[in-house]
Amino acid sequence: MELSGKRKILTAIFILCGIMVLGVTGYMLIEGDNFLNSLYMTIITISTVGFGEIHRLSNPGKVFTMVLIISSFGIYAYAISIITTHFVEGQLAGFFALGGRNKSKVKKMDKHVIICGYGRNGQQAAHELIAHKQAFVIVENSHDVIMHHLSEDFRFVEGDATNDDILEKAKIKNARALITTLPNDADNLFVALTARSLNPTMIIISRASNESSEKKLKVAGVNNVVMPERVGGAHMATLVAKPDVMEFLEMLSVHGAAPTNLEEIVCSDLPVDVLDKTIYEIGIRKKTGANIIGFKTSDGEFILNPSPDLSVSKGSKLFVLGTPEQIANMKHMIKGGLA
Repeated sequence: MELSGKRKILTAIFILCGIMVLGVTGYMLIEGDNFLNSLYMTIITISTVGFGEIHRLSNPGKVFTMVLIISSFGIYAYAISIITTHFVEGQLAGFFALGGRNKSKVKKMDKHVIICGYGRNGQQAAHELIAHKQAFVIVENSHDVIMHHLSEDFRFVEGDATNDDILEKAKIKNARALITTLPNDADNLFVALTARSLNPTMIIISRASNESSEKKLKVAGVNNVVMPERVGGAHMATLVAKPDVMEFLEMLSVHGAAPTNLEEIVCSDLPVDVLDKTIYEIGIRKKTGANIIGFKTSDGEFILNPSPDLSVSKGSKLFVLGTPEQIANMKHMIKGGLA
C-alpha cells in the first residue's frame, strides 16, 4: 500500500537520522574520533562529495566506510528526494500548517457535523453544508487529498475514521451529526457503530451500495441511509416519466439564493401570543405571504398541506415555501410574536 505524504516525510526523516546515528557511532567507536569529526566523516561519506579524510583510516575504519557507503547510497538518495519533492510542492509547509492551525480550529468546534471521507459524495456534502452555513470537520485518511484541498480552508482531521481516537480528535462528543461517505459499506458500518457508542444522541447518515448493507446500517443505529446509485437512477427515470414535475422541483431551493425557497422552521421558543395558536389565527400567509406546505408534530408525525385549524405547539416544525424575504419575515414573526 502506498504511503501517504505525511508518512513518507516522517519515514525519510527517520531514515536520515538513523544513517547519521549509525555513522557517527561507528567512527567514534572504531576510529576514536570526537563527535564533530565523526559527524563530518559521516556526512561526506553518505553524500559521496569526495572530500578528503580527516586522518588515515585504520583497516576496520576502511571496512566500515565501505559498508556505510554501499548501504546508505540508495537510501540516502531516496530520503533526500522525498523531502525535496514535498518541500518544492509546498506539502512540507502544509504538513506543519495542518498540525498547528487546523488543530486549533477543530478544538473550538461544537454542535458541528463530521464528514467521514472526502471523495465525490463527501465533497458534495461539504458544499451543501457550506450553502446551509453549517459548521463541519472532514475526516480523511489520504494526506494527498487533504493537501490538495487545504487551500479551501476546510477543517481536516487526518486519519482512519474507523479509529476511535481519530473521531475523538474531530470532537465527536460535541458533534450533532455525522455523515459517513466511505466507498466500502463495511467501513461505513464500523464508523456508525463507533460513532453511536461515542455519541448516543447524534444524527448519523451513511452511504450504502446495496440493500443488505442498508438494513445492517439501520440496525447499527444509522438514522438515514442514502444509496447514491438508487437516488440517481430514480431521478433519471422521473425526468423521462414526469419531466415538468422535476423541472418544477429543481426551481425550488433550500440555499436561499433562488427566487423560491423551501425551508423548515423549528418552533422551539414560541412567544406567548403564538404558542398553541392555529395557523389561521397566526395569519402566516396573510402577514408574510409564505405558504405552509407541511407540518411535523412534536411526536414526529408528518402532515402534508395542514389545515388552517391546526395548532402550532412547542417542538413542532413548519415546512414553508416562499421567497427569502417572506421566509425571513415569517421567522421573525414566529420568534418575536404577533405584535
